Amino acid sequence: MADVRIAVLVVITSIVLFGTLYSVVNSTYLDTSNPLLTYLPHPLHSTHYFASKGNILNVYFIKRVWAWTSAAFLAHYLTSPPAARTKERVLQFLAATAVWLTFTGWFFGPAVLDRLVAYTGGECVLGLPSGDVVSVPADYCYTKSTLSAATHPALFPAALLLPEDGWRGRPRLRRGHDVSGHVFLLTMSTLLLADQLRASFGRAVGRWSAPHWWAMAFGVGVVVLELLAVYTTSVYFHTPFEKLTGYLLGVAGFAITQLPVFQPAPEAVVVSKREVPREAGEKAEIAKRQ
Repeated sequence: MADVRIAVLVVITSIVLFGTLYSVVNSTYLDTSNPLLTYLPHPLHSTHYFASKGNILNVYFIKRVWAWTSAAFLAHYLTSPPAARTKERVLQFLAATAVWLTFTGWFFGPAVLDRLVAYTGGECVLGLPSGDVVSVPADYCYTKSTLSAATHPALFPAALLLPEDGWRGRPRLRRGHDVSGHVFLLTMSTLLLADQLRASFGRAVGRWSAPHWWAMAFGVGVVVLELLAVYTTSVYFHTPFEKLTGYLLGVAGFAITQLPVFQPAPEAVVVSKREVPREAGEKAEIAKRQ
């Protein structure tokens, strides 16, 4: 049977390439690193459902993709036969989780992706309801602080039309190289689940328990949705280079889970003492005939 991991990698690669090419030819992608555009609705949001950030796939799945991936992993792991519930599989999942947190949450301070935006000329900006953009210290982006004219009046120039009372916003790092975090995480998550599910594909479906059958269906469903999410992101959001770097980082993140330390040790083959002389005698007999 073909390696499911390779098959899924080929599919993801094809989707990213096709979606990116389509977005360039048809000018459907939004440059999310541009602070004047990132806070505005996508130009195609009224005619293309998935161009809207409020679409159901983005709100309930993409923004919570690691929770869905974790649920699929746990369902598959807990319903697998005892022999398949190895510590190496748990370590693979924990390694992928650590990669996710390092790149998007915390890495001895700001996350890796935030550091990359800052090092490539990024600026911490806050978009106002009026369409104006206010530049604020980078620490507010690193700490994901919520800002308002009432809590941080010094940040808002007097010349600007200040937002109404009660308005609050969270600044974002823009203008640098904004790696597609969605493509990164979706790529790594899809490959991780494919790797976890492949052992079950090697067994006949009739040997699956009823709970495991449902866990497999759920896992495959999550993978399909992740592939759809990769496509919609490739078509409508980020520049081609930002999607490419997101894809490469996702593959690299998955590659970490494939390091030898996370792989099960090969099973030892036990040979009885009686078999050793017999095998030696057979080899000697073959040598005489030659």
